[in-house]
Amino acid sequence: MESALDLLRQLITSPVVYLLLFALTAVDAVVPMVPAETAVITAAVLVSGDVPELAGIWAVAALGALAGDHASYVIGRGGGARRLARLPAQSRRRASSEWARRALYRRGGFVLTTARYLPGGRTAVTLTMGAVRYPLRSFLLFDAIGAGSWALYSVLLGHFGGLAFQQEPLLGVLAGLTLSVAVTGLLELTRRLRRRSRRRAAARQ
Repeated sequence: MESALDLLRQLITSPVVYLLLFALTAVDAVVPMVPAETAVITAAVLVSGDVPELAGIWAVAALGALAGDHASYVIGRGGGARRLARLPAQSRRRASSEWARRALYRRGGFVLTTARYLPGGRTAVTLTMGAVRYPLRSFLLFDAIGAGSWALYSVLLGHFGGLAFQQEPLLGVLAGLTLSVAVTGLLELTRRLRRRSRRRAAARQ
């Protein structure tokens, strides 16, 4: 068992693994079912607190997430923008798209950075921002903040999980994933409660 773990720790520092992490985090931005966060947490657990390796995992994960988000933005800007332009001027969908555009221009940075922590939410937000032609420069700025903080969060989950279970690294991976799911669930619950509260407030007016 120990030799197998040593082998995994040696493999995790291979350039091939960094390329795999980059690919997973990039594809995850477009296809949320890809287990990018799991891969980042696992890699951080297995490097056993080696700071340069943790920094490398963070950089690769952040760059992959940034690249994937921009690919999603470009997809939305291409097909989505054309579909929105063809909507009838007085249609409900056109009105909804205009509302989304105004909302994103007002709070786009906050929406983009927080959506990075919601697996399906980040894809929907980046596609929509492309479709409504949210300014690319602002998108790059806020997406860099979101991708960088998400990568740091994932690496730290793996790092502290590995420290807590140094003799049982698989338990460290499990602890990191459990905490990640708990945080994601809390964010989603908070979002739904806020949306329900806004609906009730609107209904009273």
